[in-house]
This record gives sequence, structure tokens and C-alpha cells, in this order.
Amino acid sequence: MPVCPSRVDSRVLDLDTAVKDGVLGGGVGFGGGFAEKLDLKKMIQELDLIDVPSVFICPISLEPMEDPVTLCTGQTYERSNILKWFNLGHFTCPTTMQELWDDSVTPNKTLHQLIHTWFSQKYLQMKKKSEDVNGSASEILDAVKKVKGQARVQSLKDLRRMVVNHPTVRKTVVDKGGVNLLSSLLGPYTSHAIGSEVVSILVNLNLDSSSRLTLMQPAKVSLVIDMLNEGSIETKINCTKLIQTLMEHDDFEVEIVASHSLLAALMRLVRDKRHPNGNLAGLKLLKSICSHKQVRILIVNIGAVPQLVELLAGMNPECLELILFILDAVSTVTEGKLALSSCSDTIPNMVRILMRVSERCTQLALSILWSICKVSPEDYSTIGVDVGLAAKLLLVIQSGCDPLLKQRSAELLKLCSLNYTDSIFISKCKLTRTIR
Repeated sequence: MPVCPSRVDSRVLDLDTAVKDGVLGGGVGFGGGFAEKLDLKKMIQELDLIDVPSVFICPISLEPMEDPVTLCTGQTYERSNILKWFNLGHFTCPTTMQELWDDSVTPNKTLHQLIHTWFSQKYLQMKKKSEDVNGSASEILDAVKKVKGQARVQSLKDLRRMVVNHPTVRKTVVDKGGVNLLSSLLGPYTSHAIGSEVVSILVNLNLDSSSRLTLMQPAKVSLVIDMLNEGSIETKINCTKLIQTLMEHDDFEVEIVASHSLLAALMRLVRDKRHPNGNLAGLKLLKSICSHKQVRILIVNIGAVPQLVELLAGMNPECLELILFILDAVSTVTEGKLALSSCSDTIPNMVRILMRVSERCTQLALSILWSICKVSPEDYSTIGVDVGLAAKLLLVIQSGCDPLLKQRSAELLKLCSLNYTDSIFISKCKLTRTIR
């Protein structure tokens, strides 16, 4: 038997029964006149609830209904969805698959009012909660100005929880001048307990150009780098995010990231096997930093190249691509080429990556191999061939990858062949010699 749209589990869906039986929950100004003033579509979009009563859900789209209509079979659908169904040439009920003896649709006004009222209650509850939490955030900001020591730390912890869990609070903090207040707390005499909480709040806010410029003051950057060296893993990740944000400023000065202490801290973060999420954060910042030539040289000088090459074997694809990007950037400077070529694992690891992870990783690995082989074609191309480079290059050429990638592979293959007779080189190209 079709289910009558005005009943759920044999209960009539009128307003009084819905409230009494708990479908709507009752208790928040029901019938107080607000329902007609609130836009149902807006409420559905802003609430994005997962506990919507099933009777309010359209069986076709599985989304809450804004304009429910009922078919002759007793089934109810969102008007636009059922009309699309009819326009596709279907003259059946999507739920029961019964043939329709009448293709007219009847607005289900009772259900529409129930949906509207239920969402109105939830919407007003959300608004009240939002007003309460925003008011609390404003009070905390005022308290931060007055209290000191552990009381200030606790206030900042409370504010951080609000900022993380309530998007509306982020705007409130910005509108109330919170960014300037928080920035003023960062300085040479700031404890790490205060600094870590401040940074954890700032990375969740929308910082304008003026705010980023203020945060680039040397004393503030110095504190952030200190916390990146000595803080908890959460603090370290937040510090990388804040520095990343500062680098987006038009007036960003490279001296900020041309710091031995910063790069050393990032390398420790990247190599920390206990915290993979820290590996990713550190590599993302290193990638951004590599856009500056003088920093690439500094990366080489701190001994990062062999460490990054060593990490290639154990990283997930996302981190692996970031490492390859960094090494490729480093290979554009003379110091980087020499560091890569002097590391015995570079060529074998690059050959191993070819055609095994992604086309982007293959492209980066080829670029690095090309830079190394050009340093000394006789020496390094021979090493490459001995570990299966020629066979891998043939695979790239025969694949369906980017034509430019194929061209670079062909050029590198030609370079590799210069040290061999044709017959010997052909034997070197056998797939059985490829590292697996």
C-alpha cells in the first residue's frame, strides 16, 4: 500500500501531533509567527544538518524538500525533482515504480509547514547559540587585555577553542580588533605558552595585508621560529602555516625565511617519523621557500639535500612530490647540482621513481636526472644506465604521457648512449635491468 504523505508510522502529521510526538521537538516559539519570515532555502543551506527527519527528505535527491508535492500513489517528492523525472519520459512513481493513473501533483501544505517550522526552530537555536558564543568571544578579548600569566594563557585557550569550532567567531575576533591585540602579544619576551596559543588563533583568522605586515616584524618572526624549533607538534604545524601566510604578502622580504634556524627546524619537522602530518606541513613551507634562489643555496649549505634524497623511499605520494619539487628547485643552482650528484642515492632513487608514482613525479625526477647528468655526462649517465635508467626512459617514451616529457626522455636516453656501442647499449636497455 502506498504511504499517505500526511502520515508517518500511522501518525497524522498535523502541527499539534508533530510537536506532541517529538517530530518537531516543540518548545521554541512554535506558531509564534517567525516561520513565514524566514527563507526555507536559506535555512537549509546555512544549517547543513545531518539529523533531518526522514519524512522531510526527497526520495529522489535525498535532500530536504522546499516545495513538497504528492502524487496519486501517496508518495511525496520535491516538486522540481519529480517534474524532471516526468520530463525524462517516466510516468511511474520513482519509489514504488507504480504506473501513474494521474500525472498531476498536489502541494503538500501540511508537510511544507512542518518542514518550515522544524528548520525555523533549528535556525533560531543556531542564531541564539552563535550570538552567545560571539558575545563570549568578545568578553574573552577584553579579558586578555587585562589579565596576565596563567589567566591570560587560559583565556587564549578558550578563545582558540571558539575560533576553531565556530566560524562566526573568527569574524567577530577580526571585527573587534582581535588581530592587532593578538599580534601585540608576540615579542622577544613572550613565553611559548602565550605565543603558541596566539599563533594557533591567528592561523584560523583572515589576516589582511596590514596584519601580515605587522606580523613580519623581526621580533615576532624570531619568536615564531623559536616555537617552530621547540614547540609541540601542533605548535610547529601552526607556525609553518603562519609563515606561509606571511609569504603571501606583496612586501614579503626573503630575509625572513633565509634563516638557518628556520630551515633547520623545518628539516627536523620533515624527518620526524612520529608525526606524518608535520612532514607535510614542513615540506609545503619548504616548497614555498624554494622560490627564492638565495634560500636554495642555504638549503644546500645546511646539508638538506642528502637528507631529502634519503626520505624519498618512505614518503607517501603527496610528500614525495613535494620533496622532488624542492630537489628540482635546488638543482637549478650550481651548489645544488653538486650536492645531488655527490649523493650516491640520488640517481638510483630517481630511476626508481620513474613511471611508478605519477606523471608529475616522473617529470620532476627526469628534470633532476638531467641536471645531474649534464654535470658530467660520462660519469653520471653511466651510473644511471647501470641502475636501469635506459630501460625506464624507454618506458616513458612508449607511454601515453606528455609529449614534452617524452622529448626530455629521448634527449636523456641519447646522452646515456654516448658511452656505449649500439649493441651494448641495446642490451643495457632490457627491462630486466630495471630497478623494481
